[in-house]
Amino acid sequence: MPTTTIRLSDELKARVANAAECAGTSAHSFILAAIAEKAEQRDRRRGFDDVAERMRGYLALYRYIAEIDSVFVLAVRSQSEAGYAER
Repeated sequence: MPTTTIRLSDELKARVANAAECAGTSAHSFILAAIAEKAEQRDRRRGFDDVAERMRGYLALYRYIAEIDSVFVLAVRSQSEAGYAER
């Protein structure tokens, strides 16, 4: 497996160590999980952006709830209805 080196400030290193201990895992595992979680969030956002691009001309009001890993669309309306000028 390839190796990547990251440099952490002393403060961040201590925070990671504390958070890992509270989670009952090693700092290494904690960092890997955090990186994987961030990458998954970006992938989900990219998927949402793809849908938004296909629905160009519409505005959506949404909320992302991290605790349940869900996006709720609260309202959708056309840009013309919202007062935006046509391009």
